[in-house]
Amino acid sequence: MTHSTNQLDSIQSILTHDIQAVNAVIEQSLHSDVTLVNQVASYIINSGGKRLRPILVLLSGGLFGTISSQHHQLAAVVEFIHTATLLHDDVVDESDKRRGQNTANAIFGNAASVLVGDFVYSRAFQMMVAVQNMRVMEVLSNATNVIAEGEVLQLLNINNADISDAEYLQVIHFKTAKLFEAATSLGAIISQASAVDEAALSQYGMHIGTAFQLIDDVLDLSGDAVAIGKNLGDDLSEGKPTLPLLYAMRHGNAAEAAAIKHAIEHGGLEDLASVLLAVERTGALQHVRAIADSEAELACAAIAHFTDSPYKLAMLTLARFAASRHY
Repeated sequence: MTHSTNQLDSIQSILTHDIQAVNAVIEQSLHSDVTLVNQVASYIINSGGKRLRPILVLLSGGLFGTISSQHHQLAAVVEFIHTATLLHDDVVDESDKRRGQNTANAIFGNAASVLVGDFVYSRAFQMMVAVQNMRVMEVLSNATNVIAEGEVLQLLNINNADISDAEYLQVIHFKTAKLFEAATSLGAIISQASAVDEAALSQYGMHIGTAFQLIDDVLDLSGDAVAIGKNLGDDLSEGKPTLPLLYAMRHGNAAEAAAIKHAIEHGGLEDLASVLLAVERTGALQHVRAIADSEAELACAAIAHFTDSPYKLAMLTLARFAASRHY
């Protein structure tokens, strides 16, 4: 965990001024005359996230020499879209913990969380329009639509132990990787990059986002609850079929496969101990970490042609962080 923390600290250190600028935009833009909106939005925004998506907007802009105020604005927009999805996700998943703290819905209730999520979404679109760049609006409106489709696909897959790896990866690409992809694209667009460079950064974002979610799946079955900020087996308790579970079910013996299938189809944590043993015995976590490593390598390859700079080095480091982290 210390190594991962150092990696993230080194990345953030070259963006100190820009991250402060983004935080200032976030604080100014969150304001509402409705007190409850301020309370809920401020709570979720300030609850200890890694800010990876806005960092990607900044780093991809830095590749082209200058990080502008429009990069700061769009970094905040991306964080708002992410925040809105978290507010809605926690209601759908009936979650009471995120990042080691009580979720907004646990404190303020489901209705307030959903409605403030709507406010944060709509504020993001107000800010996006203010940039006055049609390509920016195209990328972000498309991303939010795909993310919503990913959320619905995930809902359809709850308690379904029969989905394929490809079907599960589609959910990851829609639900998680799409916003990473949009973030790196936006940095390029505001820097007036070529179509080739924008496409390369889009690929980088998609691969790093996929790696990030795969490691989330691994940590759900192996992480330290304090370090990862949620309870071990949360996804399993909700009946979500994740890649480590699918692999262990296919490569386990009959009893192990039956235990995992039952756990996915019925949710809850009654089978957690036997599932964790099966996951460990089949090497499922190592298998998924290897896939995440491959995604990180693809991300690095996508930006190999860019001129060496502190920003490029940070993006290469971030790709490896996404695939190797333990929190």
